[in-house]
Amino acid sequence: MSVVPADVLPGGALAPAQAAPEPADLGPRARLWPSLAAVYRAQLSRARVARIPLLFVATFQSVGIMVLMRGVVAGGGEAQAVVAGSSVLVVAFVALNLLAQYFGQLRASGGLDHYATLPVPPAAVVLGAAGAYASFTVPGTVVTAVFGCALFGLPLAHLWILLAVIPLAGAALAGLGATLGLLAPRPEMATLLGQLGMSAALLLGVLPPERMPEAVRLARDLLPSTYGVEAFARTFGPHPDWARVLADLAVCGGAGVISLAVATWAYRRAAVR
Repeated sequence: MSVVPADVLPGGALAPAQAAPEPADLGPRARLWPSLAAVYRAQLSRARVARIPLLFVATFQSVGIMVLMRGVVAGGGEAQAVVAGSSVLVVAFVALNLLAQYFGQLRASGGLDHYATLPVPPAAVVLGAAGAYASFTVPGTVVTAVFGCALFGLPLAHLWILLAVIPLAGAALAGLGATLGLLAPRPEMATLLGQLGMSAALLLGVLPPERMPEAVRLARDLLPSTYGVEAFARTFGPHPDWARVLADLAVCGGAGVISLAVATWAYRRAAVR
């Protein structure tokens, strides 16, 4: 059998080589805010089962502390500090303590691998979980503040400041709680660190600063939620200094941005290990 070149056959022009297929275009990267909303809704639905016990424990704890302090503190600036600190303590119980436990368990169980496969930015995971847990603190914080004002005879006129105190203090404490849970080597250590952090918020936030030693006051200034407590306490006076209130809220918000940024870094660090 003879071999004939293809170009001598009738119509035997060489067929053009088949072009290689172009790579498929990748989908657009997930944006932060839609991803944040999706994670927030998912976390909110998961935590909804434990909402009633969570609210009861956090609120009952803060109300009990105010009842105990009523026998020690009569009124004035000390009563303002007790009510403001006890109200923010509800936020600390959830955003700091429970969130540290949640991320510690998530890391130990391999749940971070699930989030790592999703097309969501790391910041959306941290912010979504922090926002969902902090959302449960709103009713308890309001109930604690109203009960404390009635117990110590404080005015209720400026309780609307909680609309700013709760998210700002919640962001600062949630970032700290997430960082503790993500950096802890074991879930038991995350639980311990969360409990220690909440104890610090209790001792440094509820007790009147006038009765603290100077070294303890310096430690109090390092706690992010302190500035939310100070901002809330200043509104109980007859003529609140709104410039100082806004300054305290600004410091609390700045601390929240820093703590959430550190929590995002801790999430990236834990997700790749």
